[in-house]
Amino acid sequence: MIQFRPCLLLGFLSVLVNPVKRAYLALESWFNLSFGTEWNPMYHLGTLSFFLFWIILVTGIYLFIPFHGSIDGAHASVEYITHDQWYAAGIMRSLHRYASDAVVVTVLLHMFKEFASGRYHGFRWFSWVTGIPNLWTIVTLGITGYWLVWDELAQYVAVGSAQLMDAIPLLSGAMTRNFVAGEMTDRFFILIEFLHLLGQPLMLVFFLWLHVKRLSNVEINPPRGLAIGTLLALTVLSLVNPALSHGPADLSTVPQVIQLDWFYLNIYPLLDIWTGGQVWILTLAVTWFITLMPWMTFQKDGAKAVVDLDHCNGCELCFDDCPFDAITVQARTDGAKFDKEVVVNPDLCAACGICAGSCPSSNPFRSRKEELKTGIDMPQQPVDKMRSQTNEAIASLEGDVKIIVYGCNHGLNVERLDTKDTKGVKLICSGMLPPTLVEYALKNGADGVMVTGCRHNDCFYRFGNRWVKQRFAGERKPILRGRADRDRIRVHGGAETDKNRIENDLNIFRADLLKKKQAEAQVEENAQQEEASQGEGS
Repeated sequence: MIQFRPCLLLGFLSVLVNPVKRAYLALESWFNLSFGTEWNPMYHLGTLSFFLFWIILVTGIYLFIPFHGSIDGAHASVEYITHDQWYAAGIMRSLHRYASDAVVVTVLLHMFKEFASGRYHGFRWFSWVTGIPNLWTIVTLGITGYWLVWDELAQYVAVGSAQLMDAIPLLSGAMTRNFVAGEMTDRFFILIEFLHLLGQPLMLVFFLWLHVKRLSNVEINPPRGLAIGTLLALTVLSLVNPALSHGPADLSTVPQVIQLDWFYLNIYPLLDIWTGGQVWILTLAVTWFITLMPWMTFQKDGAKAVVDLDHCNGCELCFDDCPFDAITVQARTDGAKFDKEVVVNPDLCAACGICAGSCPSSNPFRSRKEELKTGIDMPQQPVDKMRSQTNEAIASLEGDVKIIVYGCNHGLNVERLDTKDTKGVKLICSGMLPPTLVEYALKNGADGVMVTGCRHNDCFYRFGNRWVKQRFAGERKPILRGRADRDRIRVHGGAETDKNRIENDLNIFRADLLKKKQAEAQVEENAQQEEASQGEGS
């Protein structure tokens, strides 16, 4: 007898992740070529969804003014909106429709991206699980929107919805008796208007708040150019292919031809071959499978950040930089002269190490002969170990130029770049790299330093590569000091599939360093010759 083993399902899901990730990276690369890294919509799916919600809200309010919510007036008022005022309300209706469809696309792509990138389990389980109710609320919000038009499609949806509701034991027969079987009244529109205009939007706002509750520095606005482009694209689509209604609903007949919106109404055709109960079983099974996915793969978070109050002055830089709201600030408890201290919540900590990179105590020039202690650190890769790894990497280098490459574990494995003159040092996240460690490497034998992380604007830990760029540019503390030679530093972003591109940039960097070193040697030689000639003249 064949027995079902849950571990087989878990193993299959684990094996599935890698090809899905490569497929996503290929899609992301295509968008990078088309839109550039700053406007790539794949990097802004969450903020694009918020922007689409704004379009839906504004157009919905505009459409509600001429809409007449009754059995006799609903379809007629929508037809007036669509045809008599096509240049204003008609465009608004189409914008409302296409923005609603687009938000389903962005939400599903967001889920696909998070799964493909492995950002759904471990400490991220909360954000993944709380995202599921958002999708449900969006879909049901769209369904009630179709009901309000009260055309043949709305009738089809109402009858199908009645079947689904009647399959729930507590509601058995209620929907059919009250809203379908010849007893339709205007209270139907009172209920649907309440749900569509108030009840469901409030639920969506609550679930969206819950979804981002464990994140800090939450962004809700996409780049201006991407937002303008999205609005223009939806407007052009609304003019070229305006949203139209079916014929008016007639409960005495069965609609023959229905133009279905598959973004919202995809389960309704199943009711033609299955019972309402069977459709519920399928829908809930898919929902529960997606909800439980964080616990279906074999991956654990690393050791959480640890605070050492003997080296913490309460500057709050780690609090400002933490992407997951895992660090709080409180009054000092150890009697030190400083007013504040930071506390790490291990349940929220992503074990990314970004906080260690932001701590001023992570300066490797301190305590050169002793163990380097810092205010907040990662047990699995403390700053002192990073300094030791740097020293060992420099000592192993040979050649005309010597390059250290610091790389994020979630980007390209920098050890694949190792040659006799190049050595990779792996980090949990590029954001854990103290800017002073780059200066330290340059002062202790490295001719150049390259820092690679995830693809720009797509950090596994949200802000790691962004904070690195801002620290190096002097825009975010702790900054890379002005005396550091920027010509000997490169910041790059890339995934495993970008190895060839990173190697090419590394070769260019190597050639630039060699030219710079030769030029500096020539200047020094000229200076020595001039000094020698001056000595002979005297």
